[in-house]
Amino acid sequence: MKLRKMTKADNPAIKKLVQDSLKTLGYDIPGTAYFDPQLDDLFNYYRTHSPGQYWVIEQEHQIIGGVGIAPFSEASGICELQKLYLAEKFQGLGLSKKLMVAALNFAKKHYRQCYLETHTDLATACRLYEKYGFQLLNGPLKGSEHSAMNAWYLLDLEK
Repeated sequence: MKLRKMTKADNPAIKKLVQDSLKTLGYDIPGTAYFDPQLDDLFNYYRTHSPGQYWVIEQEHQIIGGVGIAPFSEASGICELQKLYLAEKFQGLGLSKKLMVAALNFAKKHYRQCYLETHTDLATACRLYEKYGFQLLNGPLKGSEHSAMNAWYLLDLEK
């Protein structure tokens, strides 16, 4: 398995991974990343939202996971951890941790805080975020786009 920065050629595979994952979980609904307009060209989205980056994990030339960091509120020094997904048969192997390390190491170089949105139904994801020090908020930060989410986390990157 190889962790690397995404390329333009990865766009279709990442879109499929995100949408298949959300559909499996019953989150192929408005207000989730399933309908994010940038899914068609994540490569250019992260390239033009600087400092931002998206990483993928591939096995035998197949994308099996990914995660991104993009600006959330540049004026406040806040980035957003976005689109952390793993293909179902590769979950539980520690790959989410590799993705988190890559994303948070990047975020620490460019931002003061990192924000993310998820749902309490995704208990495994919530535990992962809490393990990395994310603190649960009472509500979303202003500018949040995913109205179907009900858990919002913030991490102080300067600690």
